[in-house]
Amino acid sequence: MVKVITYGTYDLLHFGHIRLLERAKALGDYLIVGVTADDFDITRGKINVQQSLMERVEAVRAIGIADEIIVEEYEGQKIDDIQKYGIDIFTVGSDWTGTFDYLNEYCKVVYLDRTQGVSSSELRSQNREIVIGVVGESVVVRKFITESNYVNGVRISGIYTKNNEILTECLNDISLFEAYEVLVNHSDALYIASHPTYHYEQIKYALERGKHVIYESPITLKVDQAKELIVLAEKKNCVLYAGIKTAYATAYARMILLAKTGKIGDIVSVDSVCTSLREVDYTDEDTMKQVWNSMATWAPIALLPVFQLLGTAYRRKHIYSRVAKEVCGYDEFSKVEFVFPHAVASIKVGKGAKSEGALVVSGTEGYIYVPAPWWKTEYFEIRYEDVTKNKRFFYQLEGEGIRYELASFVKSITKHTINYISRDQSLAITKIMEDFFSKKDFTEI
Repeated sequence: MVKVITYGTYDLLHFGHIRLLERAKALGDYLIVGVTADDFDITRGKINVQQSLMERVEAVRAIGIADEIIVEEYEGQKIDDIQKYGIDIFTVGSDWTGTFDYLNEYCKVVYLDRTQGVSSSELRSQNREIVIGVVGESVVVRKFITESNYVNGVRISGIYTKNNEILTECLNDISLFEAYEVLVNHSDALYIASHPTYHYEQIKYALERGKHVIYESPITLKVDQAKELIVLAEKKNCVLYAGIKTAYATAYARMILLAKTGKIGDIVSVDSVCTSLREVDYTDEDTMKQVWNSMATWAPIALLPVFQLLGTAYRRKHIYSRVAKEVCGYDEFSKVEFVFPHAVASIKVGKGAKSEGALVVSGTEGYIYVPAPWWKTEYFEIRYEDVTKNKRFFYQLEGEGIRYELASFVKSITKHTINYISRDQSLAITKIMEDFFSKKDFTEI
């Protein structure tokens, strides 16, 4: 039996794809089709896929040509697959001619002429470009603008900021708006990374004018305001998207899934740590108004696995903070402890203290360890009492997850998909922030 293997994204499956798969099948007796994972893009460096991995796999399955479908998740997998499945022929379209000649050492390589006609890129280009205005002073703004270059169907309209100096590097080809209202008028959507104290008014203004919004969490610092914005977004039929980049990383998503499906038994504890030392001039009041404290910077990220694994119905919690004496409300280090019905959890965050930035999920049968910095994870382990059963998982992460987050936001606008971070989780994060600033369940250390 002659085994043939081919790979592709198969986004917006069309006749050209089908014809290519038919010709690949004709080369042998058994065809294996590798569908690229959502975060796997070796050559183009573009996040331009309109359909999810499962949608694309099901589309390939539905045409009934493939004898077997696998998922391509990492560079170098082609060699592994050829050896694993005993492949005789590797084939792809002629636009890749020469690229995979190195595989001739393992099997025969055949480049097939592509069917002339519409391509996935042409189909995607028919979608209207989404123009995004950028707001804020956080250093993540620069990363967002850079990563937007890797997402098709997106254009940055300009920036509105209260601190031009922090954005100098990314202003070369982007307009600087002196008024937020003008930026909103020139945009289809807004990316808001301003200080959380400005979020409510800025998000509300954008939503009232029918603009979609992606914001750096927390949405606001008050639960009532957050609920009001969520209702307003629904009323205006706008996407209101929580921008915690970690949620969109493949490794993180797989870790959450494995934990929820009982790979470590019942979860009894989640411990999350996020710290980064930052120099702060406490004497400059104007600067301090723009500086995110430890809780605002790190708590939404640190809280994410707690609420996604254990839910938001905790019985009680307590906040411990080391607060800078010079500035009210700026915490150098904070710890939040939770008690849930059947588990406990803790987060530690800091910009004035350093700790091991790991994530540990403890279970009755084993535990999951995500090394520092866990919020940028490409790798995690499931560990057991019997170390021979330990497993390691690797997933490539590009752009710290920001490009996946942005691509998902765009897809939500065009395809009305679901946010990776639920409404309840966003509100639970806001509740912790509100209690911190009001010093509820709070001890200063």
